[in-house]
Amino acid sequence: MHKVAVITGAGAGVGRAAVDEFARHGYAVALLSRDARRLERAAAEVRAAYSVDTLAIPTDVADAHAVDAAASCVEERLGPIDVWVNVAMATAFAPVSSLTAEDVERGTRVTYLGQVHGMMAALARMRERNRGTIVNVGSALAYRSVPLQSVYCGAKFAIRGFTDSLRSEIIHDGLKVHLTMVELPAINTPQFDWAMNKMGKRARPVAPVFQPEVAARAIFFAATHRRREVWLGFSTVKAILANRIAPALIDRYLARAGYTGQLTDEPVEGNAAGNLFDPVPGDYGAHGRFDEEAREHSWEMFTDRHRTLFWGLAGVGAVGLLRLVIKRRGWRI
Repeated sequence: MHKVAVITGAGAGVGRAAVDEFARHGYAVALLSRDARRLERAAAEVRAAYSVDTLAIPTDVADAHAVDAAASCVEERLGPIDVWVNVAMATAFAPVSSLTAEDVERGTRVTYLGQVHGMMAALARMRERNRGTIVNVGSALAYRSVPLQSVYCGAKFAIRGFTDSLRSEIIHDGLKVHLTMVELPAINTPQFDWAMNKMGKRARPVAPVFQPEVAARAIFFAATHRRREVWLGFSTVKAILANRIAPALIDRYLARAGYTGQLTDEPVEGNAAGNLFDPVPGDYGAHGRFDEEAREHSWEMFTDRHRTLFWGLAGVGAVGLLRLVIKRRGWRI
C-alpha cells in the first residue's frame, strides 16, 4: 500500500519541489495552498509525471479549522497520513518602521501558526496510530536574524521553539512519531517576486543560492531518516555557528551589508502588497528568477546522507595525518 504525504505551501517554491520529490518515491501526495488553480495544475502535473494519487485542497494554513479539515479530507480520500511537511510561508521585505501591525500579524499567522496548525493536525492523527513523521521547514534565519526580514525571522525562531517543546513531549509520552526540522539556506523560489516589498527595489536571496530541488531532497531525507535537525548548505552552517560565537559582530556586519545583499537595483513592479494577504495570480512553479546562479547540489547534504562513511573517511584521514606527523618528528608511541 502506498504511503501518504501532505505538503503545505505546495503550489510553488520549495513546497512544489517537495511534492515532486515525494511523488518520485511513490508517495500519494496531498497539496495544500491558497491558490486553487495553481494547486490543481500542480496536482495534475505530478499525477501525470509519476502515476501517483494526488489531492489538491485549497487551504489557508493561518486557519486552524481549515487545516484540520484538510487533514481529515486527506485521510478519507488517500488514507492515513505518514508524513506531514510544513512549508507554507508569507513575509514582507521591509524595515520594522515601515510595517503595520496587520502586516506582522498576517505574516506570523501564516509562517508560524501555519506550521503550528499543521503539527497539531498531524499529531492528532499520528498519535492514534503511534507512527508518522512531521517535517518543519525552517531556515538559517531561525538562528540568525537579518534586517528587512523581521516578520520571517521572528516566525522561524518561534517555529524552532515550538518544535523543541513538542519534541520533548513526544519523547515523554513514548510516541513513535518523529519530529524533525530542516534549516534551509537561500533558495531560488518565487518568493522574491511576490512577497510584500516596501523597499522600492526588487528583492533577491543572499548568495549562495540553491535550487528548490536541493531543499526538497533534504526534506525527503529528513522525513525518512532519524535526524533531529538537518542543516542544508555551508552558508547555513556558517550563519548558525558564527552567531553562536560572535553575535554582536554579526549584528554590525549585517547593519552594513544586510540591505544591499538582499536588494537589486531593479525597481519593484506591480502591487507591493504581494501575496501576504491574498494569493498572487500567475504561472509560478518551484523556481524563481535565479536559475543561472542557483546551485543544484549541496556538499553538506551529501555528508549528512552518508555521515557514517564521511566520518569513517575523516577518521582514517586523521589517523594517517597523525602517523605522518609522528614519523617526521621521530616520536615514539
